[in-house]
Amino acid sequence: MSLLARRAIAELAGTAFLVMAVVGSGIMASRLSPNDTGLALLENSLATGAALVALIVALQPVSASFNPVVTLVEKMLGLVDWRTAGALILAQFVGGLAGTVVANAMFGLDAVALSSHARTGSGLWLGEIVATVGLLLVVFGTVRSGRADRVAFAVGGYIAAAYWFTSSTSFANPAVTLARTVTNTFAGIAPASAPAFMLAQLIGGALGFILIRLLYPAGITASTPEKEVIS
Repeated sequence: MSLLARRAIAELAGTAFLVMAVVGSGIMASRLSPNDTGLALLENSLATGAALVALIVALQPVSASFNPVVTLVEKMLGLVDWRTAGALILAQFVGGLAGTVVANAMFGLDAVALSSHARTGSGLWLGEIVATVGLLLVVFGTVRSGRADRVAFAVGGYIAAAYWFTSSTSFANPAVTLARTVTNTFAGIAPASAPAFMLAQLIGGALGFILIRLLYPAGITASTPEKEVIS
């Protein structure tokens, strides 16, 4: 099997399990804490952060971005070529949708059910920009400072926290956003709300890229797949 195929499979599997963690823990939280939204969000955020740490540690030797915005920034920094970026991004979107289907099925729900949870407004869109910029700073700042072995813990901790300090609860990932449109549960987002979220994430990606280049003018050297470790 080619290296690119291995990396695409790792991205597909990793994104699928990430979305299973997001959606599945959201369903479980809403069932265990139906009258306490704050507690349900805490349960959802802790499960997602913990899953991210485990998945990045496990898949880091192959590929562990799980996020099209991160992969695009890697391309802009010269870490991957367009062929690789395209394959990984496609795998992330497919994996995310597969993860939602499995999560729905695990809890006895329809495999695909469009979300009715509208998430819209300038405050939420700003929250997505902030969440995405912060994620990129955590990812590339940790890697650029020579601490790639700690990126899993940095990213997991950041995402768990960003659930709480951003108005949008920090989707910060177009593949995860699309995947969450097909679950009518606690973690879902209405299909009509998703495009604005994804646009905000791309804006956050562009701003994050500029900030990374300003903070690290020496650049980030091209790396082997073993060092491409990002959620």
